[in-house]
Amino acid sequence: MDSSLIPDELHHASGEHEHDEEGNKMFGFIVFLLSESVIFLSFFAGYIIYKTTTPNWLPAGVSGLEIKEPAINTVILVASSFVIYLAERELQRHNLKGFRLYLLATMAMGSYFLLGQMIEWSHLEFGFTSGTFGGMFYLLTGFHGLHVLTGVLLQLMILVRSFIPGNYETSHYGVNATSLFWHFVDVIWIVLFLLIYVWQ
Repeated sequence: MDSSLIPDELHHASGEHEHDEEGNKMFGFIVFLLSESVIFLSFFAGYIIYKTTTPNWLPAGVSGLEIKEPAINTVILVASSFVIYLAERELQRHNLKGFRLYLLATMAMGSYFLLGQMIEWSHLEFGFTSGTFGGMFYLLTGFHGLHVLTGVLLQLMILVRSFIPGNYETSHYGVNATSLFWHFVDVIWIVLFLLIYVWQ
């Protein structure tokens, strides 16, 4: 190490190193989300192809899907993206109380969405083996639901970490990555909602 460096310079160099490391981790996380996007896009393409080429697309006895409750769930899930953004803002202001409150609200909204999906599944007149539509419906909504559950668990983890003294003083990578994942989940659901519920 260069002995001419003074403590302030060392601190500055250390800060730059941490910033670069955090940037690299975020870049890796974005690449991960892009790979997830490819998976969902392949599912979307498959759904469109099957829907436009399969005779008697809907299972026997099924005329369509109820859209009212899924639409309410969609509004709640999409609104939760704004709420988690507010949580990030509060953390940037070093307001842990506000951060925790907004994060809890986001978790509650995500959990409400999952509960609504479970209730919807329990009332459907078809199952996973009910033709191509049944298989695609449960595959798409189930795979997305798994991502919503993952997002809620990630939020729980960063909430717990907020009680560790000084944990978020220098780095917000975990919070920023979780928020980005949540926005991704919301955008994917908007596409799913349009494909499955609106385009019937």
